[in-house]
Amino acid sequence: MEGKKRTVVQLVSVVLVMGALAWAAVPLYDLFCRVTGFGGETQVASSESETILDQTIKIKFDASKERGMPWEFKPMQREMELRIGESGLAFYEAYNPTDHVVAGTASYNVAPFAAGGYFVKIACFCFTEQVLQPGERVEMPVTFYVDPEIVDDPEAKYAKHITLSYTFHEMDLADTDYQAALETEKTTEIN
Repeated sequence: MEGKKRTVVQLVSVVLVMGALAWAAVPLYDLFCRVTGFGGETQVASSESETILDQTIKIKFDASKERGMPWEFKPMQREMELRIGESGLAFYEAYNPTDHVVAGTASYNVAPFAAGGYFVKIACFCFTEQVLQPGERVEMPVTFYVDPEIVDDPEAKYAKHITLSYTFHEMDLADTDYQAALETEKTTEIN
């Protein structure tokens, strides 16, 4: 009987450990990708690069939408060429052709994946949710640079171009601060 108890305890322990590992896998993988640039994750900085090289790189821009997202969404330029380390400013355009408010958030990645750790965003519309009124059209900026350390990476240094891709996903308005702002606005109008 003692052997069966030990076996049950071991099996329960294995199940608990496996469950904990499965639960932690997504946040740990996300952290790993953000730190290393793996999977095309970009980096974030609060200021421009202090080093600008003479070597140039072409940045291409891509846009898509999740199935069912009613917006029109596109880059306002298809590509630009920058010196490595030089800050770039690109714009994407979003348009809400519906007769109701639509909220969205953008996910992003960089290709080739090896360059993700060297693509640095200073400011981006993708850092926050976007809310468009019916018929509203907006230009959304992204400020970025390619880290000069890319030229020392054995895999990434051969990249002649980097593609920055965004995919917009619809969000429930209840999930945004916008819903709270609407309630405040309604209360102010009544008073």
